[in-house]
Amino acid sequence: MSGPTLQDIDPDEALQGALASLCGTTRAGFLRTATLGGGAMLAALRTPAVARAEVSDLEILNFGLRFERLQAAFYTEAEELGTIATMSAAKQQWAQTLGAHERAHVRIFKKVLGSRAEGRPTFDFGSANATDAAFTRTAVAMEDLTVALLTGLAPIVHDRRLTAALMGLTTVEARHAAWARNIVGSAPAPEAFDRPRTLASVRGAVAQTRFVVKPPKTSSRRRPGFTG
Repeated sequence: MSGPTLQDIDPDEALQGALASLCGTTRAGFLRTATLGGGAMLAALRTPAVARAEVSDLEILNFGLRFERLQAAFYTEAEELGTIATMSAAKQQWAQTLGAHERAHVRIFKKVLGSRAEGRPTFDFGSANATDAAFTRTAVAMEDLTVALLTGLAPIVHDRRLTAALMGLTTVEARHAAWARNIVGSAPAPEAFDRPRTLASVRGAVAQTRFVVKPPKTSSRRRPGFTG
């Protein structure tokens, strides 16, 4: 005789909603009728919803470096433009603190990667950090995206030491996101579980911003010949 299923013990679907957030709706639907403690359920829970494509730790770290550089450059440029100086004291503290943290994260990634670190991309933020409102709106979205990215990356890293490091980074970025949401009057933690995002989906989200651009072309002119 088979044992009880998740559906049997969770008629109001509270647990099933949590599993959908953690495992994805397709796997959650399967788990709903799987026998509790059965091999099928354990196997489904063991495999994360994030697609386990063979992504190397080097690729993950370099994308992390690229993403942290994006954030660091965004905050730094807002300071240089004077946008942060126009904000209230509380918002200035928030923006300056997050900027300092993102720059520290860049240094950490570069130190871990060493000579394998990729070159710095070229950024163009347009008007996204030219005003208080534009900067704040972009910063909130950026911090939320960072948490989703790190939540998706941690399970697919091969080196367990890197997993621990990414988890430490995730907790700080989650505080950033909560602080940013509080600044704009939104719920700091709107859901019980954060939804992870794959490396590919975050790449796509970053591409849509068009913040990463091709480096400007430089043209050289030949020096005039010796005439003296």
